[in-house]
Amino acid sequence: MKPEFSKWIFFVTLSFICSVPAVQAAGTDPLPSWNNDTSKKAIIKFVKTITEHNSPDFVPVAQRIATFDNDGTLWSEQPLYFQGIYALDRIKATAKDHPEWKTTEPFKSALAGDMKGVMATGKEGVLTLLLTAHAGTTAEEFKQSVRDWISTAKHPETGLLYSQMVFQPMLELLNYLRANEFKVYLVSGGGVDFMRVFAEEVYGVPPEQVIGTTIDATFEMRNGIPTIIKTGKLVLLDDKEGKPVGIYRNIGRRPILAAGNSDGDLQMLQYTTIARDKKDSTPRLGLIIHHTDADREWAYDRDSAIGKLDKALAEAKQRKWLVVDMKQDWTRVYPTSGK
Repeated sequence: MKPEFSKWIFFVTLSFICSVPAVQAAGTDPLPSWNNDTSKKAIIKFVKTITEHNSPDFVPVAQRIATFDNDGTLWSEQPLYFQGIYALDRIKATAKDHPEWKTTEPFKSALAGDMKGVMATGKEGVLTLLLTAHAGTTAEEFKQSVRDWISTAKHPETGLLYSQMVFQPMLELLNYLRANEFKVYLVSGGGVDFMRVFAEEVYGVPPEQVIGTTIDATFEMRNGIPTIIKTGKLVLLDDKEGKPVGIYRNIGRRPILAAGNSDGDLQMLQYTTIARDKKDSTPRLGLIIHHTDADREWAYDRDSAIGKLDKALAEAKQRKWLVVDMKQDWTRVYPTSGK
């Protein structure tokens, strides 16, 4: 066999082998829990546009960064952020050591199970509960506490484990992006240490790709064992303006896709999608999950104390962000039965 012909056979065979996965992927529905409507078509079109090598908008793999909010975007968040419920359980479990909490807000309302009272203390009060739930524990003690809680605690309305209240359509989207060589990050107002406990098992996102509200820590040797101690001091509030800062610090690249569900995600969506100048022509996609399904989940937006969606929804049309209507766009909400 002539060398030239041998080379030709090699490259033809290699091209065929490389094309097989794409052919197989094309024959399956990557988003089976999405109705075949505008949202699904727009997502698939975007991914194809930036991943096909002959596309003028092809984006190299290294730049395929996607950032996802967690609460309300990947799992439910009503009637209170799930980490908030965890913190309340922790406060109740340790209340015997703090008699002063009986007369001090937000602890008084938390111990009484008065959610309206807790919310009346505002973001500062809720943050106080979250920080208190962390303070003084070692990193390993905190991880084990979260593992125990998330494997047993159930939602008061659905009766499901909190880890079962993830959105099936969003799990499919995460997998679809990874199949197209996106690197997926969680960027959430929730605590980074809280999310890292379950993010890999539930979402397939490893701990090093989780960005969240960060509590300070110190190092010490305890009985000869290197130990990290959580101090309860806030380092980064990864919400609103804090999200782009968290992305900048931890990733070092602007995402080309960002997904959120509330005004707390507005700045992340702006940071991801707004072009810097005329040379900034990289295709970018902003997604907003709009909670419109009171039967299968909850319906809320502008008037909600949790997951308020007002400014971001108003800006979506101008920015051409994709607003996903949960009721219209999803054939199912949870992997299992739900509300």
